[in-house]
Amino acid sequence: MRFSFVTVDVFTDRRFGGNPLAVFPDARGMSDADMQALAAEFNLSETTFVLPPADPANTARVRIFNRRSEMPFAGHPNVGTGWVLARQGRAPSGVLRFEEIAGLVEIEASADAVTIAAPQPLSLGPDMPAELVAGCVGLAAEDVVRTAHRPVSASVGNSFVIAEVTGEALTRATPDIGRFRAAATAYTAMGPNRLPLYLYAHDGDRIRTRMFSPLSGTIEDPATGSAATPLAALLLSLTRDSERRYDIVQGVEMGRPSRLLCSAHRAADGIRAKVGGTCVPVLEGTVELP
Repeated sequence: MRFSFVTVDVFTDRRFGGNPLAVFPDARGMSDADMQALAAEFNLSETTFVLPPADPANTARVRIFNRRSEMPFAGHPNVGTGWVLARQGRAPSGVLRFEEIAGLVEIEASADAVTIAAPQPLSLGPDMPAELVAGCVGLAAEDVVRTAHRPVSASVGNSFVIAEVTGEALTRATPDIGRFRAAATAYTAMGPNRLPLYLYAHDGDRIRTRMFSPLSGTIEDPATGSAATPLAALLLSLTRDSERRYDIVQGVEMGRPSRLLCSAHRAADGIRAKVGGTCVPVLEGTVELP
């Protein structure tokens, strides 16, 4: 069996920036094991597989795999997959709807950008001790800023520990996989063998971020839409505003600068968030499976 794929750099306007993504626009005939093996083979943060929707009113069922497991939702895979399918003419009205484990993801595709709405309202889990967060990335507890909030588990479809740090500390943060393993045994809110840390620092009108998830196979991620959205929702929750927009920069320290345009608003069921950006095509090819 032969399957076509494309790769795109997501959340960037230049090739070899942003977060690379592999997309299989027609994955019919693939097994779960095939998808997981291909995601490991591509060795990217995520790879997506597009299947027919269960409800014909929707565009597609989209499955997202990282190097080790399937994910319920992720940001840059949805933006990149939406961009690919829109270029194939599968978004005639400029709107796509993806069925995913976390729920229905609505996507707006324009000539300038692709914007996705996270499938769930903001939910918060337990705080993570600042000392534990700091140790995972080679920082001191004093580098963790706790003025607005403590490090906390937050999700709009995919959970992360979100922690504010100083700008200088963000630059020098370095993941220690041994410390991550030890921390995951003490802080179990993320589930077994999983502890994604999303660090941020205010920098004028923008927010600088970095994401580390070595226990999931991603030492550092150049752009993480499914972490930027709960961050936007969390920040809005700390205000009395009905909505806010955030300009988020990530991947600079990796040499893959990314820009994520986020917004959050108060809805009837809680705080909802969106993230958008641009994409650049990189590769096209085919894969043969036995």
